[in-house]
Amino acid sequence: MNIMLPKLARVALMLALSTSLAIGASLVLADDDCRDPISAWQPREVLRKLLEDKGWVVHRIRIDDGCYQVRALDEQGRRVEATYAPASLSLIELELEDDEHERREHRESQHPSR
Repeated sequence: MNIMLPKLARVALMLALSTSLAIGASLVLADDDCRDPISAWQPREVLRKLLEDKGWVVHRIRIDDGCYQVRALDEQGRRVEATYAPASLSLIELELEDDEHERREHRESQHPSR
């Protein structure tokens, strides 16, 4: 079935479809929750030991949106806030404050457990 639409209607339809796809894609990318099953989580103390072995001074590890969120001083003495997947303990996001107190953010581009 071939439906003939006026040019303006076709343009409006294409714009609406493009906008819907863009909004849907941005909602998927905005998801910050970890989705690891609780039965697969590693204990916080395992993450604490890994970080301390790297030279970090861990102040707090808490759960936020199903992820481990760490506040610490890294091996260079900078304040950091890092997010880890609780099952794999892989880094998801790292925010650090450098000497000029500017926050810099590092986000992993691919993370299969999210």
